[in-house]
Amino acid sequence: MIIQRAWEDRTTFETIQSHFGVSESDVVWIMRNHLKQSSFKMWRMRMRGRVTKHRVLRDPDMPYSDHKIANHRRPHC
Repeated sequence: MIIQRAWEDRTTFETIQSHFGVSESDVVWIMRNHLKQSSFKMWRMRMRGRVTKHRVLRDPDMPYSDHKIANHRRPHC
């Protein structure tokens, strides 16, 4: 569940911390140790400079909440 939330662009590290008690550095450790090396590198490149991953950098008028799990990529059963 932490990996899924970390992979979502709109879910902030602060939200992950409040739901799971895991800091940003812990999330990076989890991702590094549970993803293939190429997947981890791709994730880190995506996260660098992404303002949506840090609540204080986000535009306060963003029309969506980061407290819900995105389901737009899940297959419809």
